Amino acid sequence: MAAGTDAGTDVGTDTSAEEAALGYEQARDELIEVVRRLEAGGTSLEESLALWERGEELAKVCRRRLEGARARLDASLAAERAAEAEDEEE
Repeated sequence: MAAGTDAGTDVGTDTSAEEAALGYEQARDELIEVVRRLEAGGTSLEESLALWERGEELAKVCRRRLEGARARLDASLAAERAAEAEDEEE
C-alpha cells in the first residue's frame, strides 16, 4: 500500500509522480483496500471522504493503465493485419 494510507489519516495524497509510478496491479490492490475500509465502516466522515477521493484517484490510474494497454494491443493487432494484407498482395 502507498505511504500515508496505512494509518488512515493522510490518504488524500495527490502527486503526479506517485500516480506515474503506480503500476496497474499496485493501484488495483490499493483500490481494493480502500473499498474494503469504506465498506467496513467505523471511519470518521473526514477519513471516509479522504478514502473516497483516494479511491477515485486510484480508479483513474487503473482506467488509464487499461486504456494504454488496450491502445497498445489495438496497435499491435492493426500492424499484424497490415502485415498479413501486405503478404497477401505479394
